[in-house]
Amino acid sequence: MTTYSSSHFIILSVLVFCISLGNSSFESDFLQCLSQQSQTSIPVYTPNNANYTTILESTIQNLRLLSPTTPKPYLIVTPLLESHVQASVTCSRKNNIQIKTRSGGHDYEGLSYLSDIPFVVVDLNKLRSVSVDVQTETAWIQSGATLGEVYYNIAAKSRTLGFPGGICSTVGAGGHFSGGGYGTLLRSYGLAADQVIDARIVNVDGEILDKTTMGEDLFWAIRGGGGGSFGIVLSWKVKLVTVPSTVTVFTIFKTVQQGATALVYKWQDIAYNLPEELFIRVLLDVFNQNGVRTARASFNSIYLGSKENLLSLMNQRFPELGLTSNDCTEMSWVQSTLYFYGLPVNGPLENLLNRNQAKFFFKAKSDYVKVPIPTVGFDGIWKRLLEQDYPLLIFVPYGGKMDDISESSIPFPHREGNIYQILYLTHWGGLAENEERVSWMRRLYAYMAPYVSKNPRAAYVNYRDVDIGQSTNGTATYLQAKVWGGNYFKNNYDRLVRVKTKVDPANFFRNEQSIPSVANA
Repeated sequence: MTTYSSSHFIILSVLVFCISLGNSSFESDFLQCLSQQSQTSIPVYTPNNANYTTILESTIQNLRLLSPTTPKPYLIVTPLLESHVQASVTCSRKNNIQIKTRSGGHDYEGLSYLSDIPFVVVDLNKLRSVSVDVQTETAWIQSGATLGEVYYNIAAKSRTLGFPGGICSTVGAGGHFSGGGYGTLLRSYGLAADQVIDARIVNVDGEILDKTTMGEDLFWAIRGGGGGSFGIVLSWKVKLVTVPSTVTVFTIFKTVQQGATALVYKWQDIAYNLPEELFIRVLLDVFNQNGVRTARASFNSIYLGSKENLLSLMNQRFPELGLTSNDCTEMSWVQSTLYFYGLPVNGPLENLLNRNQAKFFFKAKSDYVKVPIPTVGFDGIWKRLLEQDYPLLIFVPYGGKMDDISESSIPFPHREGNIYQILYLTHWGGLAENEERVSWMRRLYAYMAPYVSKNPRAAYVNYRDVDIGQSTNGTATYLQAKVWGGNYFKNNYDRLVRVKTKVDPANFFRNEQSIPSVANA
């Protein structure tokens, strides 16, 4: 990267911004503030800058949220140093402008980069280092790093250490950890956020705090309490986990005609109770078979061990699936991260460093299941899936380590008593279909109500869903925010509100589903 003098960069930025947005005093005041707060160049992009649109759209995954009328940030700051984040917070607060922070851009409702009032985006894309210490089995991970970069850097140091993060390698670590974060190792080790043992955060006063200086309550809140409420987390220190040198994966497809309903029904009783080293998720979708659309279930699994041991276990616990040796593939754990993301397992590990991600129009929701869904319930699910071109339901089994961790250990509360989580997803081809497709998703969600958790109907905060409820620019009262806060955090919501009120009483860090400050109510 070319290095410019601080004064040259800031003066140029101010000049460009003033030309592009006219006689607004805010823009010049904000950039002047940045120049006063930092001794080094802070990259700033304005709407008239040639790279502005590219940077804004680079990590936006959901095209439903990217239309010509979508509000755009006044400017985008891409910090190169921790001090640049401090300056951004200080200047946003001084100029009374909303600040949004994004790490990977996978926010399902765009709350990390959208607002109806003037705002700036702090994009952490350049703060992406991953430092692995094999001796202590820990790593420091900056929030702008992707999960693929995390896995790649761990594998570069050790093939018997891993991390229980998500499947999608382009997800940003900052948002992932902030909401809990889970992947194929959750039954063995719990969530990504369960592994966090230290962090560095910029608070509302522009100070950098670590675990000790931020205090027990704030450290608790940032590990699963959702992003955008408490500050900007710069980096996370995590425990790495032990993985065997060989793991085994398989995927088996069964159509409805091949008995998918009976198998998924049986899976509900089995997957939750399996040994924790075996993870079998189920994906429900539709596909064309000989020109006829049909529904199917895919049993997608990883076992922390050999093929031989897996086959023995499956023959004892789930013989109905009919798993054979030919269905199984042995590989290293890091290769399994390629497998689950749909990348060639024998390809270069550098594929994990590719930040290019699929972009499509989509709507998602989530649920938790405590009692097996009856077969008649699946009859209705298949029928509704066949109404859509690209529907997908993903059933993620719980049990194992998830049962051993208290629901108040961190803000993420969905632990013992949940047999699996559901992710609902549908995607489509263009803006004109938005209303129809979202309406279908809402009808499916309504249909599922009798079969999922109740009082509250629990949801996963990393699968943001503004249908549950939202405020105007983060101005909700305690009771208003409890509508969604109760679904995401259950009994942990009250403690999150107390922490928010203590560390950010004026509600500077906020979004449409953020934790409210009682002092601000």
